Amino acid sequence: MLLHPDRIAAAWLRSGVPLLAANPDRPEIKAHNLPDEALKVPLMCNPGTKEGVTVKDGRFAKVWPANELFFYGVRGKGGLIGVSVDPLSAHECGNQRYFAIPWLDACLTMRLPKDGSDSLNAMPTDRAWLASPTGFKAVVASKYDGDPLKAVWLPNESVARGWMQYVKDTAIKDDTPPPAPSRLNVQGNKLSWTAEADLESGLAHFIIQRDGKFLANVPEDGKNRFGRPIFQNLQYSDTPTQPLVPMQFTDTQAEPGKKHTYRVIAVNTVGLKSKPTSGSTDADRKR
Repeated sequence: MLLHPDRIAAAWLRSGVPLLAANPDRPEIKAHNLPDEALKVPLMCNPGTKEGVTVKDGRFAKVWPANELFFYGVRGKGGLIGVSVDPLSAHECGNQRYFAIPWLDACLTMRLPKDGSDSLNAMPTDRAWLASPTGFKAVVASKYDGDPLKAVWLPNESVARGWMQYVKDTAIKDDTPPPAPSRLNVQGNKLSWTAEADLESGLAHFIIQRDGKFLANVPEDGKNRFGRPIFQNLQYSDTPTQPLVPMQFTDTQAEPGKKHTYRVIAVNTVGLKSKPTSGSTDADRKR
């Protein structure tokens, strides 16, 4: 972004930020220059609250002071930069995706050209909302009563409302059910299926139905050290655990010789359910 701002639509800075001035504690890290063109690129700093925001000591306590220096350095020159503190985490920023995705989607919608040209559109600034970097309320820019060049910059009302929820508890509203699972296959008492991602909230688990009645949740009890429990779970790096959790289930309670009908429903992390797998899949439980 600092080297080629004309080629960057937006940048989400998870936890760490570039240095704009030499740091005596980290002399091995070179300070970066901030070109004027970079001020036109929408940026979002995303530290965890335990990185020095509310917890002032510990391994990552210096992350927040570095974020402040970078944020005020960019914003003070009119840069389109915000801060969104994950209120539940430290360096892992476990729930950052739930705000990163709608923020990036908004920025890309405004900046990507629709005419096939190679140049990015200028980021609109006439619908901006502002907020205190460690506050919980955003307002339309014209009603902000503080210094706008020390305020979080948010591109529009929709993003601002998502920001207000995110910095409170990360429980950003989602009214869209996940896609229905597909390709349900039953071999004996073994089920397998496929599913598309739920981009807004992520898939938490699947419901297995047998003969129209609840049979099981897969997994039975989801856990995730780094944010909301999701089906394929997360590593510290925010990538899925390996090997990937397979989409399969074995019905150990099926009666031998009896024919059953199975369906699978996807459930996202805010509890919304998909439609069941299309059609129905019958299987004889053989001995």
